[in-house]
Amino acid sequence: MTFDLTPEQDQLRDAVRALGRRYGHGYFVEKAKAGEHTTELWAEAGRLGYLGVNIPIEYGGGGGGITELAIVCEELAAAGCPLLLLVVSPAIAATVLNRHGTEEQRKRHLPGLADGSQKIVFAITEPEAGSNFHRLGTVARRDGDGWLLNGRKCYISGVDEAGHVLVVARTEDSSTGKLKPALFLVPTDAAGLTRSKLDMEIVSPENQFLLYLADVRVSADALLGESLDAGLPALFAGLNPERITVAAMGAGTGRYAIERASEYTATRKVWGGRTIGSHQGVSHPLAHAAVQVELARLMIQKAATLYDAGRDLEAGVAGNMAKYAAGEAAALAVDTAVQVLGGAGMTTEYGVATLLGAVRAGRIAPVSREMILNFVAQHVLGQDKSY
Repeated sequence: MTFDLTPEQDQLRDAVRALGRRYGHGYFVEKAKAGEHTTELWAEAGRLGYLGVNIPIEYGGGGGGITELAIVCEELAAAGCPLLLLVVSPAIAATVLNRHGTEEQRKRHLPGLADGSQKIVFAITEPEAGSNFHRLGTVARRDGDGWLLNGRKCYISGVDEAGHVLVVARTEDSSTGKLKPALFLVPTDAAGLTRSKLDMEIVSPENQFLLYLADVRVSADALLGESLDAGLPALFAGLNPERITVAAMGAGTGRYAIERASEYTATRKVWGGRTIGSHQGVSHPLAHAAVQVELARLMIQKAATLYDAGRDLEAGVAGNMAKYAAGEAAALAVDTAVQVLGGAGMTTEYGVATLLGAVRAGRIAPVSREMILNFVAQHVLGQDKSY
């Protein structure tokens, strides 16, 4: 057993850290408040190969795995730039395409995902279905040599930045007559596809949308994979990478908040010339948050290692635990940082309160802490299903 990164992974971590710090949290907040995107950071990360670290070399990527992509997510977040679309496009869309797309689909989309020139977002969540994908209402029906899609999606990230959205719909199985999931690569400018921006109480340059699909016609090759049988495994293929990279982003955000708070408390003097960090009432909460973040990082490393080794079932358990742990740790770290900074913690200048909305959302999405506890209770503890 080893907890050491390979030399190549160490170099990746150092390089991404340097890139993130050149932009920093001020850049991230400025873009968010101006209603703009982190276009420059994304383009440079793509040019340097960081967006495609988990994509095979033959499609322009780095040939690594989710371990390497988690490093990218964590280090950019630790620099104050937690980019949600790293989770959506390289982690979910690229993984699903690589594992279950046709060769033509891989050749068409993976190189662009690797160099950052293309983004593909993911649409599964619906207003009525919530966490239950078995109740999805978006339906795809054959229409000549193509498909017609109808339905609604909500909380879909980055649609305004992407060329395609990977839509999860349900199709009728001609052999059984039952509905089964299928994924479709839908151009974001397709006729009948409209969007409505959701106003969120989160400081982020990446936007959330409601999507409406009204007789959206796509060609036969928009169906992901060789047949409808690819739908269910493709759907599940993106879940573990999603949880692991979201967890990595949370851990990085926690590290950022603790670093900012520690710098302040180690120099701020109020009572008798002593730094406020010398008081246990200040240092102990920060130390506690640091312990929680480091524990989450260990579970992220385990989950990513299991996933890259092809041990999907074990990675599913570890990935859910990592996401839970990192969500809790990030929320604790940011809240603690705000508290120890006092009034300064609520200012934009000190750069921690700007993350409160994001880390709170991290305990809800992409899967809530309660659903993870349900998963652990059922699959680890052997309890009856509670829902």
